[in-house]
Amino acid sequence: TPPAHGPGAGVPGALARGRVGQVTEHELDFEYVGLEQDPPVQSEYRGMWEYQRQVHAQVAAGEIPPRVLFVQHSPVYTAGRRTLPQERPFDGTPVVDVDRGGKITYHGPGQLVGYPIVPIPRAIGPLGYVRRLEEALIRCLEEFGVHGRRVDGRTGVWLDASPGRLERKIAAIGIRVSKQTALHGFAFNIEAGSTGPFHNIIPCGIADADVTSLEAEIGPVPTLAEMGRRMEPHLRELLAFEPYQRLDGVSPAGTIAG
Repeated sequence: TPPAHGPGAGVPGALARGRVGQVTEHELDFEYVGLEQDPPVQSEYRGMWEYQRQVHAQVAAGEIPPRVLFVQHSPVYTAGRRTLPQERPFDGTPVVDVDRGGKITYHGPGQLVGYPIVPIPRAIGPLGYVRRLEEALIRCLEEFGVHGRRVDGRTGVWLDASPGRLERKIAAIGIRVSKQTALHGFAFNIEAGSTGPFHNIIPCGIADADVTSLEAEIGPVPTLAEMGRRMEPHLRELLAFEPYQRLDGVSPAGTIAG
């Protein structure tokens, strides 16, 4: 087991090979990296990125079932390929440049990060896949009486503006697809402390909105591991890539293939 701090923090020492050979269709595994320990272990970003790539290689090769990694990172800013210089930290804090889409964001304690490493059917495509991640997050939020929604032209999950409060993002999404298989994923702000460092950047390149957390909206929240378990059924359903009905009811036919 790696140490609690340093490059390998919170990352499994070796990738379990699992079953090699034919993988059952729609099978989806979940791995809680450090979240079920007491206290939960924070995973250093670069080590976790390398672990993602290991898992991705095996999923893409059909050696293991698709897998969702749930993790809590130690504090870090990561910049996607479209990040502009003026969007980086105002105080010069170091940033990890990554190979996902999107712009700059923050990961840290109190935030549930999910990395679904799954093959994407060509009929769905990257955009349809992102919409499914958004749908899973929106459905999970509804369990707490929080009404998340999509915003045209912006990925992630948002809450409407209210008196004295801007429109605000509660979950960010940034993915990469390689060998028809996704990596990277979503960051779901759970604890109130997870949003503070966003004020040191222009998160996702959006200056006219705010960020929020589940705790800021409803008060006390479950643990990150429990939030992962709340997400599991929604991800299982939506990442089976069957037609689904959007919770916001936006499709004229009531269902959407992507």
